[in-house]
Amino acid sequence: MTDLGAGMTELGAGMTELGSGMRELGSEIAGRRRGNDGVGRGDCRGDGHSRANGCSRLITLYDPPMTQLTDYPASQIYFSQRLRLHYVDWGNPTAPPLILVHGGRDHCRSWDWVALALKDRYHVIAPDLRGHGDSEWVNGSGYSMIDYVYDLAQLVRQKHLAPVTLLGHSLGGRICLEYAGIYPDRVARLIAIEGLGPSRRITDTHSAVPAHQRMSEWISDTHRFAGRLPRRYPTLDDAVERMQEANPRLSDEQALHLTTHAVHQNEDGTFIWKFDNYARSSSPYPFNETDAEEIWSRVRMPTLLIAGLESQGDPNEDDRTNSFPQAKRVGIADAGHWVHHDQLDRFLGEVNKFLDS
Repeated sequence: MTDLGAGMTELGAGMTELGSGMRELGSEIAGRRRGNDGVGRGDCRGDGHSRANGCSRLITLYDPPMTQLTDYPASQIYFSQRLRLHYVDWGNPTAPPLILVHGGRDHCRSWDWVALALKDRYHVIAPDLRGHGDSEWVNGSGYSMIDYVYDLAQLVRQKHLAPVTLLGHSLGGRICLEYAGIYPDRVARLIAIEGLGPSRRITDTHSAVPAHQRMSEWISDTHRFAGRLPRRYPTLDDAVERMQEANPRLSDEQALHLTTHAVHQNEDGTFIWKFDNYARSSSPYPFNETDAEEIWSRVRMPTLLIAGLESQGDPNEDDRTNSFPQAKRVGIADAGHWVHHDQLDRFLGEVNKFLDS
């Protein structure tokens, strides 16, 4: 019993020492979050100068580099077809729900400027599509429209968000249009930025290719994706430069913010994009306009269709929008495909006017 008592005394001393160590670790983490000189995180914005003096290097141990966006959402998960899918929640849960759905090879944090502008009037949720951002990759090459729509349906159902307002860009816009046509009673309002899919010229060209050839090309493409290694960028600045090549209209701050949330840092210090290469794959079967028009004909809620005049052009001149007779159609000047990045103020002006109507 004496030996047992001594052992218990030593165990107690060890637990005290462990607790002290954990407190020291917590203090160190808090100090690093503030910066070694006690400066708050908001003063280390991740620009080229602060990276040079080591400020953002300390922050990246625990958080992405900060930009001028200082109001951050909470990361959450949900499950769909056994996939662990990520979304961010901007709070305000008693407000009407609004889901922001990003486009292909993008991520949920590309909506941050829009979310900041709308979070006081809506409960804003922005998911990462399967195979994108911080959502799980599919174990295979299954990134089809029906899967994306199912994932959105799961999010709305599991989180009890209906009736919900939907805002989607590109692929995300098409997902929202499909969901709204399948479940019109679950959608309060709908906004789609260039979400009608490929033009009729592209779909007609695709349909003209014999089915066996389309299948053969799809198999070859999938084999190529299997052997494709993600491009590694030596520094975050190199990845930012690539982001700005894709959209030259981005400001330095926008490009840094979008890139920070779009990459993983490898063990060797290089950076790679988060999205799964298999998400690049296109179906060998052409876009079924007959099915799409039947689904779109059921979209009866207030709808806003937006396009960049330097991308898809004026939506009032796109006859596909005739499937939405109740829709308001707006073309934004001096904007390309990423309207909400290229002309944020004009975009928000049209969105708020629509939401207030």
